[in-house]
Amino acid sequence: MPLINLPDFAPELLSLFEKLKTERVDTPVIQPAEPFLDMAGEDLRRRIFLTQSETGENLCLRPEFTIPVCLRHIETATGTPKRYSYLGEVFRQRREGGNEFYQAGIEDLGTKDFAGADARAVADAMTILGQLLPGRALTVTIGDQAVFEAVVAALGLPAGWQKRLVQAFGEQEQLEALMMRLARPEQVRGLSPEIAALLEAGDDDGLIAQIDTMMQATGYLTNASRAPKDIARRLKDKLALAGTSLDPAKLDVLREFLSLNVSLKYAPGVLTDFARSAGLPLEGAVNRFDARVAAFANAGVKLSDITWRAAFGRPLDYYTGLVFEITMRGDHRVLAGGGRFDRMMTLLGAEDHIPAVGFSLWLDRIGQVRGELK
Repeated sequence: MPLINLPDFAPELLSLFEKLKTERVDTPVIQPAEPFLDMAGEDLRRRIFLTQSETGENLCLRPEFTIPVCLRHIETATGTPKRYSYLGEVFRQRREGGNEFYQAGIEDLGTKDFAGADARAVADAMTILGQLLPGRALTVTIGDQAVFEAVVAALGLPAGWQKRLVQAFGEQEQLEALMMRLARPEQVRGLSPEIAALLEAGDDDGLIAQIDTMMQATGYLTNASRAPKDIARRLKDKLALAGTSLDPAKLDVLREFLSLNVSLKYAPGVLTDFARSAGLPLEGAVNRFDARVAAFANAGVKLSDITWRAAFGRPLDYYTGLVFEITMRGDHRVLAGGGRFDRMMTLLGAEDHIPAVGFSLWLDRIGQVRGELK
């Protein structure tokens, strides 16, 4: 039995889901923990409630719905495109208090019109909030992880650095720290003379053997940690990254990109001008961005209500393109948020690539605002 009461506007919300032609689904409260630990991001990983089965399988209380809905879709072998809606309890530690709360949302799986599906996700979220919060002006903030990835790739950084920067997208302090390291490379310290010599010589077999010997000597068993081969690979990556620096002019370009913050009405021109002035080959990313802006207009979403912030991301690792949040004008409380997560279905075990986009609604915050309107 739920420990907290269902929001009084739940019937109205479920009716809206039906009008939007979605299929209501539910998922088990107890979930396998690995998908969340692998894909959800550090911010969520440290706040979930973990347990184990009798067989030693890592389990957790459902901390969000996107991953469980995707797993259910794969398990039931349902064809696409498919639009699911959900409403239920989730469990995780929150800074604002309360470890159990209701969450609702829509996941759009398999729609191949990426721009149209992105626009529909934002339009649906705004429609729902407009019905639940009549008379309140809403604002949308969007970012685009794919555009950020394209900029980082165009700057010519090694793959390891690109991965680090992309994983930090949306985390301003972490991203700034990484850029500072790119400006002033640090040497890897604390390596034994034997390990340092093997790394410098590029002797992979000798490096693995030396690490294995050291682990055996210290009793640091491989089944309690990473294998010597994995440790050797990570040491090589760390050494390569530590010696990498970014030309100051290119670092300025990256900072200029992250400073872009304009109405979506003007964003296509601003992004095009940035790519041209920086001399970066961003045609593909710019064209996809432009197509989404056109789709927003076709979906009836006012571009003047949307702000594009080039540095805006959300603290979940599985996003691959559009990310967005919706608030009331002049109010910092996030009422809805979501984005595109095209790689997730394959990583969860789907045989075919399934594009996906969706959003969740923060029902307790919506309830607070409704109470303030009375």
